Amino acid sequence: MTKIVIVGAGSVVFTRNLLGDILAYPELKECTIALHDIDGDRLKTAHAVACWTAKKLGARPHIESSLERAQLLPGADFVINTVQVGGYEATKVDFDIPARYGIQYTIADTVGVGGVMRGLRTIPVVVEIGAEMADLCPDAYFFNYANPMSILVWAVNRAVGVKTVGLCHSVYWTIHGLAKWLGMPMREVNYLSAGINHIAWILRLERHAEDLYPRLRALVEAGKVPPDDRVRAELFMRLGYYPTESSEHHAEYSPYFLTHPELVEQYNIPLREYIRRSEVNLGEFDETKRKLAAGEAFEIEPSSEYAAEIIHAIVTDEPAAVIGNVMNEGRLIRNLQAESCVEVPCLVNGLGVQPTIVGDLPTQCAAYAHPLIDLQALTVQAALNQDRMSIYHAMMLDPVIAGRLTLDQIWHLSDELIQAQQQWLPNWLRA
Repeated sequence: MTKIVIVGAGSVVFTRNLLGDILAYPELKECTIALHDIDGDRLKTAHAVACWTAKKLGARPHIESSLERAQLLPGADFVINTVQVGGYEATKVDFDIPARYGIQYTIADTVGVGGVMRGLRTIPVVVEIGAEMADLCPDAYFFNYANPMSILVWAVNRAVGVKTVGLCHSVYWTIHGLAKWLGMPMREVNYLSAGINHIAWILRLERHAEDLYPRLRALVEAGKVPPDDRVRAELFMRLGYYPTESSEHHAEYSPYFLTHPELVEQYNIPLREYIRRSEVNLGEFDETKRKLAAGEAFEIEPSSEYAAEIIHAIVTDEPAAVIGNVMNEGRLIRNLQAESCVEVPCLVNGLGVQPTIVGDLPTQCAAYAHPLIDLQALTVQAALNQDRMSIYHAMMLDPVIAGRLTLDQIWHLSDELIQAQQQWLPNWLRA
């Protein structure tokens, strides 16, 4: 019987969506679902949501939950990680302290100050999960949904080596948006994407035998750009390939937007957007508890997440194609760093997840990613080697602060962030 462990199940809306996808497959309706969280109230709510979802879908899974992760891992086939260490409180610090230096962010979860600090908070947790898996379920797959995606997948692979794949919906929603923009069904669009998580590119965009890039370029030149996609459209026109993550993310991946305050309005960049989303998520948890108590129904619709599709393909040996974040090992994307985590198409069947070789990225796209990969490398190095100096070196590569702050200011900013987040950081940083 297939056993699926969800770590961080207290993110109840995401857990409900995952279970809605998993339990919709006939072959998985009687699987074991094991839920873990460190918050007892959230775990209790997640368990109730899982039971409700199973009943709604006519599934009969065995559902168990525990505050002790090690109780759930033995016999697991798949472990899904959704943890966000420090949650809303820690994320708010990632925004508030840089703001005192005149630095504003939009999402702050991938690179830069937010990516580094999230990495330092979360790497010890995911490495611990990986070590427990190596001991208790060594053949299981570890599917990571948490950010900073590339940093976490990289750290687990270097420290432990369990089968790890990072999963993200950014490519799916990019193609969904482009198809809508171009006025055609998404199912008719063929594409190839590659790069690193949140900083990947649509290398090929076609409908049947037609290259869709000329159409897309004509829409941009005519000014018919969706209001929330102006940053990506600008990068597309400059670099020749469309980015696979949203404009609010990309605004902070380069020095060309947030470092120029006059461009924030011009490009419709939503500052502190992730704080707003986090507050919405807190409200969704309260609303979920209220609905459960009142016996009200939830909507269950197929999501864009890959976990269920991968699990089903491995269990049934029915092939699937997904986008995965895996280690490059110097071969999947040749002109990105050999030791890096890359996002590439993957084929899935009963043999598991097999990444495909892309070859070279366009030189300008690879160059855009190189310093951000170096920032990720320094964050992994800092966490695994307990090397505080690497934290400063990683912060120096943040494109938003590099051109705005002096080296002294970057050092002081880093120290303030570390001091303010002591409760969520590993012991070696609590000094």
